[in-house]
Amino acid sequence: MTRIEVPYDHEINRTLALLHRPGLLLAARDSQGRANAMTIGWGTLGIIWSLPIFSVLVRPSRYTYGLIEDAQAFSVNVPTRAMYDWVAVCGSRSGRDMDKFTEHHMAYTASEVADTITIDGALQTYECRVVHHNDVIPANLDAQVEANAYGGADYHRIYYGQILRVTAEETR
Repeated sequence: MTRIEVPYDHEINRTLALLHRPGLLLAARDSQGRANAMTIGWGTLGIIWSLPIFSVLVRPSRYTYGLIEDAQAFSVNVPTRAMYDWVAVCGSRSGRDMDKFTEHHMAYTASEVADTITIDGALQTYECRVVHHNDVIPANLDAQVEANAYGGADYHRIYYGQILRVTAEETR
């Protein structure tokens, strides 16, 4: 199928529904071209600073954290149903230990607008450049959220990615 450029809020309900389950694929590459995808279940998109923004949360312990820190860019990719098994792999295996793309015969393409990659065959891709980040402050967290999500360690960094381009599979 052909990919077309669409508005940032195209199929937003589908994107948010799939963020919850099975998850979306956050992809990035470093300056040496090493690429990785990880499954995310937390994030949001909307308007901040009069810009379309996709905010994603990544723990410093994750391999993708270093890639985003290096490139200051990422993509969020909405998987097809056929990708759900790979989404599970990307959520349970580290890119430090395997090349998820090669081992699972998945392809990606370099973004033309940000220093990142997009996953070929995804229903929709959001190409983003980091315009801000902040770290979760444990003292400011609700006690129940802290206990359920962190247990005292490995607090997320929140990346605010300006959505530079959104593409989707053209449907006829």
